[in-house]
Amino acid sequence: MRLRLPKPALCPTALWCTLALCPAWTQAGGQESTQAASLRQQAIAHEHGEGVARDARRAVELYCASARLGDVLAQYNLGWMYAHGRGVPRDDGAAAFFFHAAAEQGLEVAARMLRVVGGTTGEVPECMRPPPPAAADTAPPGVDYQTIAPRKIMQLVHQMAPQYQVEPQLALAIIAAESNFNPQALSARNAQGLMQLIPETSERFNVKNPYDPAQNIRGGLAYLRWLLAYFEGDVALVAAAYNAGEGKVERYRGVPPYLETRTYVQRILKAVGTKAHPFDRSVTQPSPALQRIRLAPRPG
Repeated sequence: MRLRLPKPALCPTALWCTLALCPAWTQAGGQESTQAASLRQQAIAHEHGEGVARDARRAVELYCASARLGDVLAQYNLGWMYAHGRGVPRDDGAAAFFFHAAAEQGLEVAARMLRVVGGTTGEVPECMRPPPPAAADTAPPGVDYQTIAPRKIMQLVHQMAPQYQVEPQLALAIIAAESNFNPQALSARNAQGLMQLIPETSERFNVKNPYDPAQNIRGGLAYLRWLLAYFEGDVALVAAAYNAGEGKVERYRGVPPYLETRTYVQRILKAVGTKAHPFDRSVTQPSPALQRIRLAPRPG
């Protein structure tokens, strides 16, 4: 029996936008979100023949480019196209992948569609595989934390970071992104303190009081040292794992397609000024997915 699924989200400026499908994501700022929204709107135009010739294949290409940047509505629309075989062969596994990605970013209708088409297979559609890693070039750090970080926090980081083989600039970039240097920061997900340690991470690294700056920084540095070894010094993967969890990085074979995570990773890379960081191989074995991340086939 043929599945009957809701139509995809149509949210360009000239079209209506329901509260169910177009919440705060349409308000998201940043260069990547603007680019993703533009790609999505071009895809919608090609899918529906609005001002251009209808071209489902081109629509899929544009949706994929937007979805890789973390656009939740492009991910949902791709899931709908794969579920119906519109412009692509019908593929419930691919549909589930895209519905899952959108659902993880909070789109409830995508979560409902995921329950209809079934769970994900673990395979990443070819168009969603990340581009080849760029050369490990370096640039001057993009942020001078001496001018914005409280002196006590700067002193603690510069004192403790070398003990954990973490560059102070990386630790400061994480603190700035996570808490804006507020030792009492508490997130809706119960992440706590300067480096926003969740209770499981605090327990894992023996942090008794996550609101104590020295203990929190020590726990965050221990976690960063572990992540650096686990992802062999790849700063983008380490930042993505700090934000979204190492399991998500492994499942998506790279930076997950979440707008929040992609923006976070770009912020850390800019602040640090390098894509590679020294790491201690004795801390832990590398991620078993690391080889697949590096060797995964790339889109043409």
